[in-house]
Amino acid sequence: MTEAELIHEFQRNRLHIILAQLAPTGLLAFAAIATPTIAQSEPFIIHAFALILLASGILGALAEYSAAAQAQAVIDDLKSLPGSSALRSKVISFRPWLEVVKYVTPAIFIGIFIAILAALYL
Repeated sequence: MTEAELIHEFQRNRLHIILAQLAPTGLLAFAAIATPTIAQSEPFIIHAFALILLASGILGALAEYSAAAQAQAVIDDLKSLPGSSALRSKVISFRPWLEVVKYVTPAIFIGIFIAILAALYL
């Protein structure tokens, strides 16, 4: 692939990361507001709510992880090409930050999920 094609692919993966964060973020915002009310509901509603959050979080984390891993692969391919444009250098320098998407973001979800579970069940 050419440098332009790789940069385009990186941008596509970056967009996927952003889009993969929208639904889980919206759901967690809703959950933060709805948890006090749901905590007073029947147990099956509480369990269903917790499982919906869990499923959404798992799918969101997988989508983000996948897009970040693909973006890192694109950067690795970009490094192997000759040349050194300013844009290419910026894209390559972003590689370590994709570790945040792969590991820190899911860890934050786990923390929020545990806090919501505590509010639901304690």
